[in-house]
Amino acid sequence: MPMPTPVFEHKELLTLNTRELPIYKDALAPYFPGVDVQPLYLDPNLGVWTLRVIFQPGVRLPCHYHTGPVHLFTLSGKWNYVEYPDQPQTAGCYLYEPGGSIHTFSVPADNTEPTDTVMVVYGANINFDQDGNFVNVMDATDIMQLIDRLVVERGLDPARYIRPGHAGYTVG
Repeated sequence: MPMPTPVFEHKELLTLNTRELPIYKDALAPYFPGVDVQPLYLDPNLGVWTLRVIFQPGVRLPCHYHTGPVHLFTLSGKWNYVEYPDQPQTAGCYLYEPGGSIHTFSVPADNTEPTDTVMVVYGANINFDQDGNFVNVMDATDIMQLIDRLVVERGLDPARYIRPGHAGYTVG
């Protein structure tokens, strides 16, 4: 078999150094303070979003339903799902969540450090309040709009993350 013809011309790798990119502090405030977000890859067409998310001690997110699978890596700190209190996730843990999962993310208030994670989410999170009422949908498009809004509101430089289509960077 002959060597295939490349579909995209890559003059350089699509790579990001998280130490050189901004982290958007309190990205979900005022509703959920203590959630810092660093977008890495956002694909609104396929509904895939890869984020580095740093959770401060005491953060609790709403109960949510996943329309697709999630890969979640815990780099530091500790967290658990309220529904699974005996299975805390700590530094070095990898969690696979199948589509259709329902749970409530919680970081213990007595954590001595932030909980640093990287997640690859397929599809959307459908969020519900404590009474089981629909709150909102969070997906790749929502994250893109959230980051764009934070950039404008806070007077920041445009976000740099990988965006497919005809693959390239959002800036530079």
